[in-house]
Amino acid sequence: MQSLANLEQAILENLRQLPPEKQQEVLDFAEFLRQKTALKQPRRSLKGLWADLDIHISEEDISEARREMWGNFPREFPE
Repeated sequence: MQSLANLEQAILENLRQLPPEKQQEVLDFAEFLRQKTALKQPRRSLKGLWADLDIHISEEDISEARREMWGNFPREFPE
């Protein structure tokens, strides 16, 4: 396995030998890989964030809030 410095040097040497449009493809792919890696980081649970606030929301509370929010929303739109 190559050291990080050697790996970076090999990537740069190969990149410099490519035409500009292929260099752009390499950049696009590197950005894709970086985003894909960033998305795999675990997200904190909202329930965990609320744990010390002593908040308890039931399914009924959620249903009631939905009814209040959407109760007056038109079901059919005029043509």
